[in-house]
Amino acid sequence: MSFNIALNFEDGVTRFIEAAGHETVADAAYRQGINIPLDCRDGACGTCKCFAEAGRYDMGDNYIEDALSEEELALGYVLTCQMRAESDGVLRVPASSQVCKTEQASYEATISNVRQLSESTIALSIKGDSLSKLAFLPGQYVNLQVPGSDQTRAYSFSSLQQDGEISFLIRNVPGGLMSSFLTGLAKAGDSITLAGPLGSFYLRAINRPLLLLAGGTGLAPFTAMLEKIAEVGSAHPVHLIYGVTNDFDLVELDRLEALAASIPSLSYSACVASPDSQHPLKGYVTQHIEPRHLNDGDVDVYLCGPPPMVEAVSHYLRENGIAAANFYYEKFAAAAA
Repeated sequence: MSFNIALNFEDGVTRFIEAAGHETVADAAYRQGINIPLDCRDGACGTCKCFAEAGRYDMGDNYIEDALSEEELALGYVLTCQMRAESDGVLRVPASSQVCKTEQASYEATISNVRQLSESTIALSIKGDSLSKLAFLPGQYVNLQVPGSDQTRAYSFSSLQQDGEISFLIRNVPGGLMSSFLTGLAKAGDSITLAGPLGSFYLRAINRPLLLLAGGTGLAPFTAMLEKIAEVGSAHPVHLIYGVTNDFDLVELDRLEALAASIPSLSYSACVASPDSQHPLKGYVTQHIEPRHLNDGDVDVYLCGPPPMVEAVSHYLRENGIAAANFYYEKFAAAAA
C-alpha cells in the first residue's frame, strides 16, 4: 500500500510524494527526484530530521539517541531515513526546496467559469487535465499568471480539486491587473497558468475545537478547509466567524449554509463592520468571539484576512490573556496594476 506525503519546505513550497509502506520516506522522496538532506541513511547523523505534523508512521528502532532523542520523538520529530509511512501525512522539512533539488510545479489550465459575486468579489474556476494531478493542503495558495502579462498574483484555493477543476475567491481591486482582466476580458476557455502549491497556512489534524476567523476574501481558504472537514468529519466543534466591511461584501452565505448542513459540528456567523449596515450582526470579528469558542485556551485558531485584521485579532488575544493551543494566520494585501 502507498500513501501520499506532503513535504513542506521552509521557503513555502509544498511537494507531494507517494511512499510505499515498505520504503523509507527519504528513499521515496529520492525516487521521485526530491533529495531530503541526509548523510548516513543509518539513523546515526540526524541530518534528515523533519517534523511530522500529521500522519501515522513506524520509526523502528534502528537509530541512535544522538540522532533522535526520546523527547524529540514524543514531540513529533522523525528521521526520514528510518520513517515508514502507515497513512497519508505531512512533513515539515527544515530546508529550502532548492536545496532539496525540487521546485514549484507549474500547470496549464483554462477558465471554466468566472462570476462577479458582488462589486468587491469575483469567483473564478479553472479546469484542466493537468489539475487532476495537483495536490495541495486545504488552506494553501498558488500563483496565477495574469493572462497577457508576465506578472502573477497569489490566491488561496476556495475549493478542493474535483475532476480537474479548482476555484478561487478574488477581491475585485479597482485598477488591479488580475481584477481588470477578470471583469473585462476573461471568458470560458481562456488559458491560464498557475504554479504551486505554496504556504504554511493549511488545515492541521483536528485534535481540539477550531475557531476560524475570515476577513473578506480571506474566506477562501476556509471553504476549502470546510470541504475537507465535510469529507473526513470532526469530533470537535468548529466555529467560523466571517467579517466584511460592507453589506455587499458578504458572499457565499448559501455555500456556508450547505457546509454547515453537511458538518454537524460546524457553526458560523457573519458580521459587517460598517455602521450603515442593514445586516443583523454588526461590528468586527473580535466582537463576536464568545468564551465557548475559545474553550479556555484549548483551541486551534485559524485567521486569514488583511493585515489590520490580523493585527487586531492578535492584539485582542494578547489583551484578554488568551493563549490558544495553536494560532495559525495568513495576511494578504491587494495588488494594484
